Amino acid sequence: MSWFDASVMTKKGVSQGKPGKSHFIGIKDQGAFHYVYGPYVKPVLEVDPGAVVTVETHDAFEGKITSESDRPSEILNFPFLNPQTGPIFVRGAEKGDCLAVRIISIKPRGPQPVGTTCLLPEFGGLVATGQTAMLNAPLPEKVKKVRLDEDGVYWSDKITLPYEPFIGTIGTSPEIEAISSLVPDYYGGNMDLPDVGPGSIIYLPVNIAGALLYLGDCHAIQGDGELCGVAMEMPATVQLQVDLIKGHTIGWPRLETETTIMTIGSARPLEDAARIAYRELVRWIDQETGMGQDEAYMLLTMVGKARLGNMVDPKYTIGTGIAKKYIGL
Repeated sequence: MSWFDASVMTKKGVSQGKPGKSHFIGIKDQGAFHYVYGPYVKPVLEVDPGAVVTVETHDAFEGKITSESDRPSEILNFPFLNPQTGPIFVRGAEKGDCLAVRIISIKPRGPQPVGTTCLLPEFGGLVATGQTAMLNAPLPEKVKKVRLDEDGVYWSDKITLPYEPFIGTIGTSPEIEAISSLVPDYYGGNMDLPDVGPGSIIYLPVNIAGALLYLGDCHAIQGDGELCGVAMEMPATVQLQVDLIKGHTIGWPRLETETTIMTIGSARPLEDAARIAYRELVRWIDQETGMGQDEAYMLLTMVGKARLGNMVDPKYTIGTGIAKKYIGL
């Protein structure tokens, strides 16, 4: 039996882990991409729980940066960044349910060099920004185009980085808000958490009928914090399995892998993101094991782990986790 057979998604999901009908959303099928998470657009696809969906995504710049001689400030139109594929309407989903999304694969798409990273004016972890306003002049703009494939990210003639793909931005629609796809929050969004990759299951709160799942902003690799503000951005082909857990209300995104459960919080300052994530992890451990929140709180003090997603977006993201072996999962 694989770990997926014992996952929360399989044990509690409507389809119980069984794959349903296959679907495809290509760039042409999508048409206009979305730059907000919200309930005010028509779904591009409707699926039943268990559906396997293959999705083509753009990079964070919608492919507009094509050369190392490009100046992003002259090409990009802020806030029209981070284009999202979708939304996908999941039949039967109602407010208070949980959407389970199993990430099966993420493959680079398009002509080489597929990868793009860059320095953008007043954006990043070590520069003055709109939220951290200073008189310092911005760093010079710089674009780096990088060849990559499923065997590696070829940074230079001397340095090859591992291919460690993940979905930078994924989430469900808020109930009434329309929120920029650059922002992470309780519904998911631009979390930039490297754990949201192949072999993981992300659990997202359902806030409206159909859930409305959005995704995009795939990365080939990223260190903790997404330090300069731009990871190894790439257009991708993503395969997902989508399921629904009825009546399973969660306040913030959760993540499950073969060895770990993790909860994800986004806020400013950074310690508030950590507090949200750890609070939700205490609650999840109690929910799954019945050990009580006090005991879970003390246990996490001994063996809890924290992972920095991004420290550059309008809100910062932290994932906190615990090894399943400590809680019998």
